[in-house]
Amino acid sequence: MAHDHRGHQAEQAGQGHRHGPGHHGPGHHGHDAHGTDIDWAEMAAHLESQAELFTPLYERALAWLGKEVTEPGLIVDAGSGPGVISCLFAETFPGARVVAVDGSEPLLERARERAARTGVADRFATVAGELPEVLDDLDYPADLLWASRSLHHLGDQRAALAAFAERLAPDGTLALMEGGLPTRFLPRDIGIGRPGLQARLDVLEEEWFAQMRAELPGTVAEREDWPALLTAAGLKHTRTRSFLLDLPAPATDRARAYAATWLGRLRDTVGDGLDTEDRATLDVLLDPDAPESVHHRPDVFVLTAHTVHTAVRPH
Repeated sequence: MAHDHRGHQAEQAGQGHRHGPGHHGPGHHGHDAHGTDIDWAEMAAHLESQAELFTPLYERALAWLGKEVTEPGLIVDAGSGPGVISCLFAETFPGARVVAVDGSEPLLERARERAARTGVADRFATVAGELPEVLDDLDYPADLLWASRSLHHLGDQRAALAAFAERLAPDGTLALMEGGLPTRFLPRDIGIGRPGLQARLDVLEEEWFAQMRAELPGTVAEREDWPALLTAAGLKHTRTRSFLLDLPAPATDRARAYAATWLGRLRDTVGDGLDTEDRATLDVLLDPDAPESVHHRPDVFVLTAHTVHTAVRPH
């Protein structure tokens, strides 16, 4: 099911990524803003590239988890997407078996190919199906269950957390990557159009995300107090920490491509909510032939933060 909403979708990138039209995106989800199915096979290369861009952030998050979760036997990546983070788990925990779980078989095929390339295939497996029910197919409980921006694509998040918790071994850890800060690519004043374009896009994306949540099957409105929800699922010892991705200007080609893809998806999903001037500015930013575009301008950067919440299943 893979995750920054549909920038969201674009993001679960490595993962499944607030994959959302914008900042909710590394995790991914199976529908766009209009409820139509997304072709994950077509999205796979982008999701993989984005997750690779975010690898420094993921590595810091996994190192933090490793201080609490020592020598896990089974790690489950719930909403794995093309498996970038799944394989990082296998590398970080060399004694663990890793299972990547996702609703998209084309993305899981990517995950298996990556596991083979990185030399962890002997400890790596995939399971295809929809969360949380597919977790019943696991052979035994997980010592660590990781859900990166996949939970918010499930209608009843409280029930899903309870299902995740049930699949943990005693003293097993559930780790959620949810929340954080919107991604920034450009200064407030970019020299064209009205300053503050990304802040206005944030507002539209939040509205998009609320609509996406409202249209999910069996959706339940929930206060996004993740430590409280983890506690309500019967878990204890909640911890929270945020991790920064700071890729300063001048941007690499991969970072520019990410910015262009992200802004392009925002234009496609929420662009109608912008006024004429902002739409024109966004079009210039996305025009490969324009020197002011994110493809060429010298001030493009990538700056964001993702938040991880953990809790432990008691004996």
